[in-house]
Amino acid sequence: MGGSSLGPEVLAQTFPHKSGFPRLHVLDSTDPAQVRAMEEYVDIAKTLFIVSSKSGGTTEPNVMKDYFFDRVAKAIGKDKAGHRFIAVTDPGSSLQKVAIKQGFARIFYGDPAIGGRYSVLSPFGLVPAAAAGIDVRSLLGHTLAMVRSCGADVPPQENPGVQLGLAMGIAGLEGRDKVTIFASPEVADFGAWAEQLIAESTGKDGKGLIPIEGETIGDAAVYGNDRFFIDLRTEAEHDATHEAKLAALEAAGHPVVRIVMKSIDHIGQEFFRFEIATAVAGSILGINPFNQPDVEAAKIKTRELTAAFEKTGSLPAEQPVVSADGVELYTDTQNAQELRRAGANGDLNSWIKAHLSRSGRGDYVALLAYIERDGDTIDAMQAMRLKLRDAKHLATCAEFGPRFLHSTGQAYKGGPDSGVFLQVTTDDSQDLPVPGQKASFGVIKAAQARGDFDVLTERGRRALRVHLKGDLSSGLAALDAAISAALN
Repeated sequence: MGGSSLGPEVLAQTFPHKSGFPRLHVLDSTDPAQVRAMEEYVDIAKTLFIVSSKSGGTTEPNVMKDYFFDRVAKAIGKDKAGHRFIAVTDPGSSLQKVAIKQGFARIFYGDPAIGGRYSVLSPFGLVPAAAAGIDVRSLLGHTLAMVRSCGADVPPQENPGVQLGLAMGIAGLEGRDKVTIFASPEVADFGAWAEQLIAESTGKDGKGLIPIEGETIGDAAVYGNDRFFIDLRTEAEHDATHEAKLAALEAAGHPVVRIVMKSIDHIGQEFFRFEIATAVAGSILGINPFNQPDVEAAKIKTRELTAAFEKTGSLPAEQPVVSADGVELYTDTQNAQELRRAGANGDLNSWIKAHLSRSGRGDYVALLAYIERDGDTIDAMQAMRLKLRDAKHLATCAEFGPRFLHSTGQAYKGGPDSGVFLQVTTDDSQDLPVPGQKASFGVIKAAQARGDFDVLTERGRRALRVHLKGDLSSGLAALDAAISAALN
């Protein structure tokens, strides 16, 4: 999860499939439909599973390992199942012990001094890359040029990592704390990795930079004065329309950083540049960029809820503030009172309108969806966020749970109180059991969503949960219609 999955995902999405090597897929969701889709997509008997966890105690990779180990054992025999698994973990972790016990083919060890979000150029990123046939020697060779350029002996004005970090940090101090990343088609997935690096490193102590990834570039008029833009592309890519819009942003007075890579082979350089820049920006903001104090809070809540399920066979009961046709709405007492004062009554539209009315200058709106992440749901969430951005001129995020808990979740809870959060949950049409546990994938996902929401409300964040009943596509369409009505 987090850096351990998003780094390999960038490499898998950026480099073309190499003949003679397996395709690299990344599964970082406890959504039953998404787990099932991955199982159906691959050939279980011919798949190598890389279980990646620094601590070995992270819920998601552990339950996924249990699920797929059981499937492999049934396909090729329990005595051979371990041969299809590799562990990437820190020395002495619980995953190391499990890997030895279950006879994993190999264990690769990370450096405990490297945090997960900074780990893409360590075994956590390089083992999956090597398995997929990516030329790791070439990748690291190109990266070393940036490592040398960012060295402690290089003056700050000539140091590309320090320069980017200074720009990010100073912009943040001046109120331009929405770091908006545009990545060209060749490197489109880079933004998701940079997002978790920046958010988890800087969003704490009521401070921080809020990364905005996946927002397609708009006209200058839709952006407020809280933006800092980074544009990343390869040398061979030219998009005249995009360039014209970038120029318009600069003309309107927005800071724009342009990074042009020679080719995708140099993406390791940008991993390193952004890591140095994020550490420097953290120093400018006056925070520790290497801890994540607010991530554990949601994990504790989740463990409490799943423990209750293991004891009683059900999650603790919860009462919606409104139950309408096809939807239930949840929030805490304080948020409910504020929303009712703002006009919320008995239907979805009024609650969405009241909730969005609480957003103002310098805020951002985050859609946090605990649903299957596929092409259709990504498109639906993107349509909603861009509609919000264009109408309210606010930064927007469209995130999928539980993966964002190990990414932007830190900044949402520990960063500046400028977020307006709309959590989206749904009933799973078909759940999936986890071998050896009472709690299924659906129960774990529900506990993660509730734990996340509880921490947001305990921190006094403006948060509303929309639980969609029945068909997911119909529910998302209803939510989209409610957002449109609120904006009109």
